[in-house]
Amino acid sequence: MENIALIESFSEFKDDKLIDRVTLMAILEDVFRNALKKKYGEDDNFDIIVNPDKGDLEIWRNRIVVADGEVEDSNREISLSQARKIEPDFEVGEDVSEEVKLIDLGRRAILALRQNLISKIHEHDNTNLYKQFKDLEGEIYTAEVHHIRHRAIILLDDEGNEIVLPKDRQIPSDFFRKGENVRGIIESVELKGNKPTIIMSRTAPGFLEKLFEQEIPEVFDGLITIKKVVRVPGEKAKVAVDSYDDRIDPVGACVGMKGSRIHSIVRELGNENIDVINFTNNEQLFITRALSPAKITSIKMDEEAKTAEVMLKPEEVSKAIGRGGHNIRLAGQLTGYEIDVYREGVEEDVELKEFTDEIEDWVIAEFSKIGLDTAKAVLEQDVDDLVRRTDLEEETIKDVMRVLRSEFEE
Repeated sequence: MENIALIESFSEFKDDKLIDRVTLMAILEDVFRNALKKKYGEDDNFDIIVNPDKGDLEIWRNRIVVADGEVEDSNREISLSQARKIEPDFEVGEDVSEEVKLIDLGRRAILALRQNLISKIHEHDNTNLYKQFKDLEGEIYTAEVHHIRHRAIILLDDEGNEIVLPKDRQIPSDFFRKGENVRGIIESVELKGNKPTIIMSRTAPGFLEKLFEQEIPEVFDGLITIKKVVRVPGEKAKVAVDSYDDRIDPVGACVGMKGSRIHSIVRELGNENIDVINFTNNEQLFITRALSPAKITSIKMDEEAKTAEVMLKPEEVSKAIGRGGHNIRLAGQLTGYEIDVYREGVEEDVELKEFTDEIEDWVIAEFSKIGLDTAKAVLEQDVDDLVRRTDLEEETIKDVMRVLRSEFEE
C-alpha cells in the first residue's frame, strides 16, 4: 500500500470500541467502492479484500482478455498484449485479475477517500451514540462539569461524551465548579445534522421520581408506586405515593424515621421542600391531603368542571396557599382541580380588582401572584412577610392596607 495516510486512518479507527470488525470492513468496502465508481464508472467487476486487523486492503480488477484492437470496454476488457505483460501465458477469453494500487486512483481521489472514510466512521459513531442515549431518556445519569457557559453547563461522561445541562434545566440554587460530578436525568436526545445533542435536566419531575427509585428500596422493588410528581424546582414538590400491600405505609417508608430516607433527596435538590402524600381515588380526600399542612373545614366540588371551593379557618389560609402560592398551585397540579380558598366565618370580602381606582393594576397583580386576591386576605398578612414575598416596597404595602381598611371602616 503506497498511501501511508490511509493506513494511518485504519489504525486510527480499528480499535474504536464502538465499531466491531464486521462493521468496519463494511464501511471500508463502501468507501472504496464509491471511489472506484468515480474512477471507472462501475465497481461490480472489482474485488476488495479488507484486513482491518493489519490495517491494509487489496483491490483487484477482473477483466476478460480480448484480441488486440478489439477492446470496447477498457474497464471490463484487456488486450492480449497487455494481459501478457502481467502473465506471459494468457490467452484470449481468459479472466485476468490485476491489483489496483491506490496511487492509480490519483492524489485527489485518495484525499477524498480518506475524508469520506473519516466521515463514515463519525456518522457511525454518532448513530450509535444517538441510539445509546435515546435508550437512556428518563434515566438518571452522572457526568462531570467540563465547561461553564452563561446559558448552559457542558458535561463530559466517562466515555468523553458531551452532555448539555441548560440554565433553565438547573435548580435555581445549583452552583457547580469544573470537575464536579452532576446528577440529572437524560431529558432528550436530538439529532442536529449528524451530531446528537444530549440534554440533561435537574428540574423535570422525572428526576425526583428517579431519585425516589434510587434512594427508597420499596419504590425500586415496586412495593410502593409513585402515582404523580409535581415540582417548583428548588422550592417545593408534592409526590403522591400508593402501595398495594396494606402492611406498608407508603408515606412513612418514603420519608423514614425523622426524615432520614428523604434527606439525601432533599439535599440533592437544593433543600427542596418535599410533601409525600398518600394517593387515593377519593378526590375530595385527595384534595384535602394535597393541601397539607393546612387543615380544611369543608370542600365543595364540581367534578365535571374540575373545580373545588375549599373552606378554611382564617389562620389556615396562609398554610394552604403557601410561600409564593406554591402549595395551592402544586395541590391543583397534583389533583387536576382548580382550587379556590375561602375563609370560614367571613361574611363579606371585596376582591382587590374592585380597588383599581385607588391601587395600580401591577400592584394588585403582585398580590395575586402569591394567592392574595381579596382585601381581607391582604389585611390578614404581616407587612414584613409581604415585603419578602413580593416585589413591593414596604411603603407601597402600607398604603394598600390603608386603602383596604378604609373600605371596612365605613
